[in-house]
Amino acid sequence: MNARAPDSAAIVARALTRRFGDFVAVDGIDLSIPRGEVVGFIGPNGAGKSTTMRMLCGLLQPTSGEARVAGFDVRTQAQDVRAHIGYMSQKFSLYGDLSVRENLRFFAGIYRVPRAERAARVDDALSMAALEGRADSLVATLASGWKQRLALGCAILHRPPVLFLDEPTSGVEPTARRRFWDLIHALAADGVTILVSTHYMEEAEYCNRIALIDRGRVVASGGPAELRNRGLGGDLVEIACAPLGAALERLGGMPGVLDAAVFGDRVHVLLDAAGPGLERLGESLREAGLQAGEARRVRPSLEDVFVRQVGGHARSAP
Repeated sequence: MNARAPDSAAIVARALTRRFGDFVAVDGIDLSIPRGEVVGFIGPNGAGKSTTMRMLCGLLQPTSGEARVAGFDVRTQAQDVRAHIGYMSQKFSLYGDLSVRENLRFFAGIYRVPRAERAARVDDALSMAALEGRADSLVATLASGWKQRLALGCAILHRPPVLFLDEPTSGVEPTARRRFWDLIHALAADGVTILVSTHYMEEAEYCNRIALIDRGRVVASGGPAELRNRGLGGDLVEIACAPLGAALERLGGMPGVLDAAVFGDRVHVLLDAAGPGLERLGESLREAGLQAGEARRVRPSLEDVFVRQVGGHARSAP
C-alpha cells in the first residue's frame, strides 16, 4: 500500500459543519476512524451523509469545524486528501463504450499510477473483482453487480489508504451485494479504512461500527451488537395485524405506547413500563374491527434501533 494513514486514526472530524444559506446540512459531526476499520453511515435521504463525505474527500469546504483524512487537513490540503483516497459514488460513472480493461487503464492514468506499474495494477484489479474472464467485455453489457465491482477496482488502482463509498450497492441484487461486501472486507484486512453509506439495514451488519445520522447529526454510534443491546428504552413487541395503516394509528395512540412502526406485514410496538399487556394490544385492534394475531416480545434489530433513534431525534428537535 502507498502512503498509509497514520496508525492513530485515518479519519478524524471535530464539530464538522456545513451550511447552505440558512440550511444546516451537517451539524457538528465528530468522527474518529482507525486504520483498517469499516464504518457505515446510516440515515434517511437528506440526512447529511453525502455532504459529510464530500467534505472529507476535500470536494466541499466545511463552514466550520475541522477534519483530517489520511493525515491531511481537508481545508488546507484538499489536493493531498484527494490524492490519498478512493471514492465511489452511487451513480455508476465509468465508460460503457470501453471495455473493462480499457476503463481500468484509463483510470490508472487519471490516478497517475506509474507507467511501469500500470499493467500489474490492472491485473490485480481484475483479479480482486473476479473480472478476469470479462476483461475485454464492453462495460455497457455488464450486469449491475459486475459494474460496481469494476468501479471499486478503478477506485483502488492507486492503492489509497482511505476509501469512501457513497451508496455503492444501490440497485444491485442481494447476491451481488454480498460479493461486493466480501471485497470491502478483503480491502479492510489489508489496512484500508472504509467509510460507506447505505440505506440497506442488513448491510449495516457487515460494518465494524455504525453511525446513525439524521438532520446532519450523529444520533447514535457503535458496533452492530452494541447498538442492538443498548435497548430502546422500553419493551419491544411484534404483532401481526391488518390493515396495517389503521392498526398503526390505533396502536400508536394507546396509552403507554412509546412508538409503533410497520415491519413487513407486522407492527413493532415499543411499550413503557406502564404500557398495556400483550393481550390488550390484540384486543384493542379487534375492538376497532381490525385483524390481529398474537403479540409477542422480540429482540430489537438494527432497523428498530434506527427507527427509534431517528424518530426520537425528530420528536425532540425544535
